[in-house]
Amino acid sequence: MRLLFLVQGEGRGHLTQAIALSQIVQEAGHTVVAALVGVAEGRPVPPFFTESFGASIEAVTSPALVYSSRTNELLMLKTMLATVGQLRSLRQSTRQIHDAIVRYKPDLVVNFYEPLGGLTYARYRPRVPMVCVAHQYLAFHPQFVFPAGKWPSRLAFLFNSWLTSIGAVTRLALSFDALPHVPARRLRVVPPLLRREVTQQEPGLNNYWLAYLTQPGLATRLYEAHRQHPEVPLRFFNPATTEPDQIIDETMTCHRIDGPRFIDAMRQCRAVVTTAGFESVCEAFYLNKPVLMMPQPNHYEQHCNALDGQRAGAGVAANSLDFSALIRYLPHHDFGRNQTFRQWHGQCGPLFLDALAQVGRSEPKRIQWPVFLLSRKKTESNHEHHATLHRQPV
Repeated sequence: MRLLFLVQGEGRGHLTQAIALSQIVQEAGHTVVAALVGVAEGRPVPPFFTESFGASIEAVTSPALVYSSRTNELLMLKTMLATVGQLRSLRQSTRQIHDAIVRYKPDLVVNFYEPLGGLTYARYRPRVPMVCVAHQYLAFHPQFVFPAGKWPSRLAFLFNSWLTSIGAVTRLALSFDALPHVPARRLRVVPPLLRREVTQQEPGLNNYWLAYLTQPGLATRLYEAHRQHPEVPLRFFNPATTEPDQIIDETMTCHRIDGPRFIDAMRQCRAVVTTAGFESVCEAFYLNKPVLMMPQPNHYEQHCNALDGQRAGAGVAANSLDFSALIRYLPHHDFGRNQTFRQWHGQCGPLFLDALAQVGRSEPKRIQWPVFLLSRKKTESNHEHHATLHRQPV
């Protein structure tokens, strides 16, 4: 089977998922013919992906999230206005994707949450079936627990997830644990996609905490948290650091972003401090490292991730970089949940190959309009404490 990947290039999560799935399918004898990566206009495809992905890569201009330079919060209105201003270039991008489908002649298109994929299928209706892969699609599951309130943000999040998957035969929802499939919503629940560089590691145990924040502006909050708890040894992989090692004081060192070195540091650390990106939390969970998950301000999707990660036993969610929350949590962390997570992840290869084989035998589906997004769902609100949460059926 020949597969063409569409990958959202915002952050690292979807890119690392694409690398992991390419390893699975190629070992099974399939071919990934190319990857089209959605990036903001003028930005290159991240080097770690170009160095690790063993097939042709094309950059495609795609909408980008807009953050406040002062507060680091996600600015939804400005993001939407910026997207509207890009309509002409986005139209050209859908044409580029359609032309790539015609040129590469894949048997299957795999879309890692790139909205241009859904727009291309809405505009051109390609005959090649598409499957969509992301943790975000778990929000379509009746048992998913949302943060309380924030209905406009919730609807915007759900609408964007629907937009990315217009015309998809199946949505593969990456999940911390197993849940029933929902055929009426074209939803299959599958394990997380973790890169081999992580799954081949054996956890060690040192006393330091590891910190990684996706937005450089959040570093000031981490420095403040460190000043309040200087007794905590801290290693911070900082996107703004250019030196391999920058000693801040006796207990804090900053490092330049370095993939292999970061994985080794995670393997050996005592705990991880990060924003609530699904992929980073899963990697720490796999290596049995408790996580302090702080969603980026006004980033609803990350609030969902933090709540779901806390429920699954990955760590504790907090509304700020509050080291006290993690200090209180650590004595109560259930390290046994790691084994359940690893067993679930161990089914990743067979479950994905089976799902892709079924999609490859399917015909493209008609567009499914997002009426189901308005259905009522249970909510929970707990971003400050480590009480165990359980999904409750609706």
